[in-house]
Amino acid sequence: MARKGRVLVTDPVHKNAISHMKTSGLDVTVRTDVSAEELKQIISEYDAIVVRGRTKVTSEVITAGQRLKVIGRSGVGLDNVDRAAAKERGIHVVNSPEGPSVSVAELAFALMFSVLRRVAFADQGMRAGKWLKKACKGNELKGRTLGIIGFGFIGEEVAKRALAFGMKVFAFDILPDRIEVIKAIGAEYMPLKDLIANSDILSVHVPLNPKTKGLVGAAEISTMRDGAIIINTSRGGIVDEKALYHALVSEKLGGAGLDVFSEEPPFENELLRKIIALPNVVATPHIGAQTIEAELTNSMIIAEKILKHLK
Repeated sequence: MARKGRVLVTDPVHKNAISHMKTSGLDVTVRTDVSAEELKQIISEYDAIVVRGRTKVTSEVITAGQRLKVIGRSGVGLDNVDRAAAKERGIHVVNSPEGPSVSVAELAFALMFSVLRRVAFADQGMRAGKWLKKACKGNELKGRTLGIIGFGFIGEEVAKRALAFGMKVFAFDILPDRIEVIKAIGAEYMPLKDLIANSDILSVHVPLNPKTKGLVGAAEISTMRDGAIIINTSRGGIVDEKALYHALVSEKLGGAGLDVFSEEPPFENELLRKIIALPNVVATPHIGAQTIEAELTNSMIIAEKILKHLK
């Protein structure tokens, strides 16, 4: 079979996607151990690159990739790809925002439950031989108001589940067609400022870019209901972490469930270590899309998009 192009895969994707690209005529090289310097040296040999979150497709990489036609990001965020440099070169940038939507939505609820019912705190106590029943009085989801910032694939899945739990759902998105979807599923559109001020639980589902960095900062948090909870499964930096820390320590906020951080891993950052150590915080290591189902779906979507652009 005639080869259609060469593809470099630098982060783990499902084996079925690798097989699919190969049987469809692509020459696929898997180098999940490649360093940033090595990538710049070898990228000129490839027509496409597939990454997840580890590999940074910088302007230097794009400049060195003289044959590059498409950059595929298996997953939602594109903050590790220099899209401006790719656009200047006429390189297609594709991702799979539809792929992990259920997995991320389910994690958002896992974090909500863990914060509201103090699940992680109770578990730690049990492991330490402590019966912390009196300290674990929590709250139900039913009847609480959920504010969703960003109503893409993930935000929509979160809303559907929230409505099933008997929650009142407000949502905000900048795209008019998504506003219609908000209304169609039984949620209510609300301007961002009002949504933040009227939510018992605030769940963030927008990409990280210059417009969204610090979107939920000290001023916004100051308007939130006392005891409200923030859930962030999108990207670190969208919620101002310094402001978040002070709001949690002062008990302005009742808690936070965090799967993402401005630095990952966060352990060398003093502020992030302090946030993670707080008893009203539940933290996970960016596992929103870390399910078998999401990995397969993401990988196959990207494989198809790579094939489409290398016809």
